[in-house]
Amino acid sequence: MNARLPAAALQSLAVLRTDAPAIVAGEIMHRRTRPAANAFTYPAFCLRLPLSQLSELPARGVAWNRPGLVSFHDRDHGPRDGSPLAPWIRQLLVRERIEADGEIVLHAFPRMLGYVFNPVSFWVCHHACGTVAAVLVEVNNTFGETHHYLLAHPHGAPLVSGETLTACKVFHVSPFCDVNGQYAFRFHFGPDRWLARIDYFDGDGADVLLETHVSGRVQALTSSASRGLLWRYRWFTLAVVARIHWHAARLWFKRVPFFSKPAPPEVPITRNI
Repeated sequence: MNARLPAAALQSLAVLRTDAPAIVAGEIMHRRTRPAANAFTYPAFCLRLPLSQLSELPARGVAWNRPGLVSFHDRDHGPRDGSPLAPWIRQLLVRERIEADGEIVLHAFPRMLGYVFNPVSFWVCHHACGTVAAVLVEVNNTFGETHHYLLAHPHGAPLVSGETLTACKVFHVSPFCDVNGQYAFRFHFGPDRWLARIDYFDGDGADVLLETHVSGRVQALTSSASRGLLWRYRWFTLAVVARIHWHAARLWFKRVPFFSKPAPPEVPITRNI
C-alpha cells in the first residue's frame, strides 16, 4: 500500500518512527528563580540519531567521523575515544542490569563548522517492542568533565512521557550552583515531538531554583535539510559556549553567590532515586 503514496508522504511516514534519523528543531529555555532572576529562550535544534543507523549520516548530508560543515563524531560522546558508541552504551546497560534490547537513540548537537559543545545529551534506550527502557543523561561542564545520570525503573517497567524521575545532583555544572539537592527529569518520547525538561531543586526550599527544557518538532534528516541547518544555525554551537559565559557574567554582576569547583564524583554514573 505504501508504494502508492508519493515520495513526500513516504518521507513523512518514515520520520514518524522514533527510530528514524531526524532533526529536532525548536528551542532551549533556561530560567533561574533566585536569588536573582535570570531567563533566556533561544532557537535551537539537535539531531535524533539511532545508533544502528549512524553509517547513513553521509547520505543524509552529515559527515560521520570526518571533517564536514555539519558533522557527527563518535569521540564527542560516550567513552570519548572514537570507539563505536553502540557497544559502549550496551555494555553500560548490562553492567547496570537494564534490559534494553531495542534501538538506542542519541539526541545531541552535531558539530557545526567543526565545533560542538553539548551541555547535555540524551541516550534513549528502547526495548525491542519500542517502549523506553532507560534514558542516559550525559552532562558536560566547561571544565572538560562529564557525568552520566541513568534513569530507569528498578523492575524494568517502561518509562512513559510526562512522568517525573529524580536523581541527586553530584556533578558540578555552574559556579553559581552548589553541588547538592536533586534534579527532576521529564520527557516526551513521541515520534513527532521531543521534550527533555530538567528542574533543579537545591534543597534550600521547596521552590525550584532552575528550570530548563530542550524541545522541538521532528523533521526528516535529509541532505537538503542538513544544508538548511548550515544556513540557519552555522554559528549555533559556538554561540552555546558564548551564551554560557554571557549569562555567567550577568549572574556575577547580579551578585549571585559563587561556588568553587569541587573534584568530580569518583563514580561516573548516578542512578535515579
